[in-house]
Amino acid sequence: MKAVIVDDEPVARKVIKEYLEDIAWLELAGVAENPLKADLLLSESPVDLLFLDINMPKLSGIEFLRASAGRPNQPMVIITTAYAEYALDGFELDVVDYLVKPFSFERFLRACNKARSKYGERFPAGKAAGKEDRPDHFFVKCDGSLEKVLYEELEYVEALTNYIVLHTVTRQLIVYLTLKGVLAHLPVDQFVKVHKSFIVNKARIRSIRGNVLQLGAAEIPVSQHFFEAAMQEILKDRVLKRD
Repeated sequence: MKAVIVDDEPVARKVIKEYLEDIAWLELAGVAENPLKADLLLSESPVDLLFLDINMPKLSGIEFLRASAGRPNQPMVIITTAYAEYALDGFELDVVDYLVKPFSFERFLRACNKARSKYGERFPAGKAAGKEDRPDHFFVKCDGSLEKVLYEELEYVEALTNYIVLHTVTRQLIVYLTLKGVLAHLPVDQFVKVHKSFIVNKARIRSIRGNVLQLGAAEIPVSQHFFEAAMQEILKDRVLKRD
């Protein structure tokens, strides 16, 4: 999904950009300081999602949304603002979510996941490609050869200083890649980032104690930065409780 940030505050743009860079399935397609520049970006190439501020010079975010109503291929919108009182206006204009600054990464990721769900509803063919059509493995270059890694056998991925380690059920592969680069090629319904240094296979989690995941003999920490969003992805109403 391609995203554009529309905000007149440099600090706010920087925070959203840093948050966005941690989400592998989002690509930053542009940054605009006001809605007029954003309108130019939208006319140049397709965009799937806008992170839109409200209080901006010349044209507010709400005014921009009203003026854009009916635009072909109108992108989804997540409002990012310091003003909570415009929430009703935003939702009346069918925004995906309304974030009040300052917001945490977990709250940001939850809003982005809502957009991803709506994107899947908008383009069901891409979603339907799913498990039957997607490959069950990938290859990585390691020690001069190409090694095959099955998704189901990959327990977790660990980031080192300049490399990553692929921990599978039978071996460890040290490869010259980045964590974000690998995450972009892993099935989003099977793998989740739980720490700046770890991606885990949800199917391989044996137990959860506090903020620690047990995968085989390994104990993987879940950082506070990712905790809420990671637990939502891992548990997804699968915790059985006595009635």
